Amino acid sequence: MARITLRQLLDHAAEEGYGVPAFNINNMEQILAIMQAARLTDAPVILQASRGARAYAGDAMITKMVEAVEAMYPEIPVCLHQDHGNSEATCFSAIQAGFTSVMMDGSLEADAATPASYDYNLSITGKVTEAAHAVGVSVEGELGCLGSLESGKGEKEDGHGFDGTLSRDQLLTDPDQAVDFVTRTKVDALAIAMGTSHGAYKFSRKPDGEILAMQVAQAINERLPELHLVMHGSSSVPQALQDLFNANGGAMPQTFGVPVEEIQRGIAYGVRKINIDTDCRLAMTGMVRKTAREQPEEFDLRKFLKPALEALRKLCVERYEQFGTAGQASKIRPLPLSEMAKRYDAAALDPCPAVSNAAA
Repeated sequence: MARITLRQLLDHAAEEGYGVPAFNINNMEQILAIMQAARLTDAPVILQASRGARAYAGDAMITKMVEAVEAMYPEIPVCLHQDHGNSEATCFSAIQAGFTSVMMDGSLEADAATPASYDYNLSITGKVTEAAHAVGVSVEGELGCLGSLESGKGEKEDGHGFDGTLSRDQLLTDPDQAVDFVTRTKVDALAIAMGTSHGAYKFSRKPDGEILAMQVAQAINERLPELHLVMHGSSSVPQALQDLFNANGGAMPQTFGVPVEEIQRGIAYGVRKINIDTDCRLAMTGMVRKTAREQPEEFDLRKFLKPALEALRKLCVERYEQFGTAGQASKIRPLPLSEMAKRYDAAALDPCPAVSNAAA
C-alpha cells in the first residue's frame, strides 16, 4: 500500500473517533515489531524518526527499511513522520528523503533547547507549512513547551527539549493562542503542552488534574473541533516493564507515565496522534537484559533481539487496541502526494480544512 500523509490518516481517525500511536524507530527490529502488530490488528501505522534517529541510522537506511516493510505489508497504510524538526532545513531534508509528514517544533529555538518567542514559532512554522503543503506533505506544529507541571522541567529526548525551569503558563498551551496559531500557520496537527514530558521520569505519582492538564485539550477542542491534537511524551511506563527492567540488572527509580485511560479521554477531546517511545525502549531493553542474565553464554545477537521484538510487538498490539486504531487500516485508501497538494491548494484559505477522507 502506498505511503500515507499524516493529514489523511488523522482526518480518518477523526471521522471514526480513534487515536493513532506514533512509534519512534531506530532499527529494523523496531519497525518489524510495529508492522507485525499492525497486521495482527489491521491498524494504520505512524513510524516517526527523530533527528537523533536519522543521525544514528542515516536517511537512506531509514527510508529503505520503510520501503521494505511497505512491500512486506502492502495492506497497511504507513505514514513516515519527522519527529521534532528543529529547523526548516531539518524538515525539508526529511521531505526530500521521502517523509510524508514533518513536525516543525518552533516552540524552541534552532538549538532545540531554548524556549522561542511566539512570533518566531508562528513565522517558522508557517514557512514550513507553506512549502510542505505545496508538495502534499503534512505538518505538525507545537505550541507551548513540553514539561512536567510537578517540577517545571522537561527531559531531553534525542537532543530535543528545553533547558532550565519554566513557569506553569509556559508549560501549558493557551487555547485562545492555539486558535490564532492554527489559523495563521495552517498546520495539520498541533502538539500541545499539557504536563507531559519526554523520557521515563514524567511523574513522581499517578498523575491527576494538577499535573496532567487534560482540560487544555478539552478547551482547544471546543474552540477548534476539527483540529487534530497531538500528545507528546505519552508513554505509560507500565509497572510491569519497570519491574522487568529492574529485575534483570536495571536501576530505574520508581516512576509514573501517562495512564492509558487518560489518553483515551484525550482521544474524546480530539487527540489523534499519541507519541510513544519510552515504553518501546523499556519493552525491548528489558528483554535484552533478561536474555543476558538467563543465558550468559549466549553471543548470537538474534537470540537477544527476537524476544525483544516480540515484547515490542505485544506492546504495540495493546496500544492499537486501546486507542481504537485496530480494524481501521483496511478502510483507508492512501492518496498520492500530488493529490494531497491539490487539496491543500483548494483549501488554502480555510483554517484547519478537511482536505481528505478515507474513500477519497
